[in-house]
Amino acid sequence: MRRRTRYSVLVVLSLFVLLAIAFVLRSYAPPDVARLLPESDAMIYINFKPIRAATDFQKHPVHPSPDFQKFIDATGIRVERDLDRVAFALHRMDNPNGPNGPVAYSEVMEGHFDAKKLSSWFAANATSTEVYAGHTIYLIPMEGRSFRVTTLGYEMVAASNMPTPEQIHSIIDRHAASASPFSGSSLLSARYHEVPLFSRSLAWGIGHVGLPFSENGKITIAGVHLPLDAETDLIVSLSYRGSLHMRIEEIAPTEAVALSTRDNLATLLNLIRGVMPYSVSTPEDKSTHDFLNSLRVEQHADRVIITGNIPTEFLERISHSP
Repeated sequence: MRRRTRYSVLVVLSLFVLLAIAFVLRSYAPPDVARLLPESDAMIYINFKPIRAATDFQKHPVHPSPDFQKFIDATGIRVERDLDRVAFALHRMDNPNGPNGPVAYSEVMEGHFDAKKLSSWFAANATSTEVYAGHTIYLIPMEGRSFRVTTLGYEMVAASNMPTPEQIHSIIDRHAASASPFSGSSLLSARYHEVPLFSRSLAWGIGHVGLPFSENGKITIAGVHLPLDAETDLIVSLSYRGSLHMRIEEIAPTEAVALSTRDNLATLLNLIRGVMPYSVSTPEDKSTHDFLNSLRVEQHADRVIITGNIPTEFLERISHSP
């Protein structure tokens, strides 16, 4: 009797240990919407739930284009209210002057969707369909590009504007075999462990994240050419610790390149600070001043690290603007 009791206790304890190990492993695993993405040059993940908690942007509807307004009317989906998590795969295009421009996207979105209304809208606007592994893929023409979209479940949608269907096929295949918490693309396997722990549940980007901002081979933001190649390997992350903290890490090929990048970025930052007015007259000016003054550029071996605090007003302003 004692042996049987002891055996039962050991079985129960073993189950608890296995459950604890599974919980810990899953807590360190990449988000499932990111694990489903196909092979790509870069990857971006955003969790809107904590952003909603820190701001009131869901109370300020996005100003849609006429075509997107028709989509909202037909499906009832409000992006600022219903989208919870999204992951993007960025694909560099061989022809930057083609319909996709320099970058095409594949994405997985999770939120509060009415799958029936979505499928009805997809069917009404698609020029053709394909059934792959039990999922109907809708081909919808959009701004001269082929936009493929399918529902993976009641709360998950996958899409891609790549010219070929391989990427959305890959997402469906990964969804069918997504039991492992450490599955995913080679980029995710290589770089996700370098994303700061505090940022993994909010927002991050890995790989050639600067590709959408490419201009003449350089990353260009708001007309300012940064001393960073568009195909620079980056780890970008946001975390919330009382304020929104930004961290951008460049992985340079050598320490000498990292040193040169740090010096060039520091010089550019000082020039921008120098042309800013000393006095501020609006809350927008103050938030810009606070952001620029918080920026720091450091070098650690072959890494260049840019850190700064993004005022909540920036997020509010983005949500209020058309």
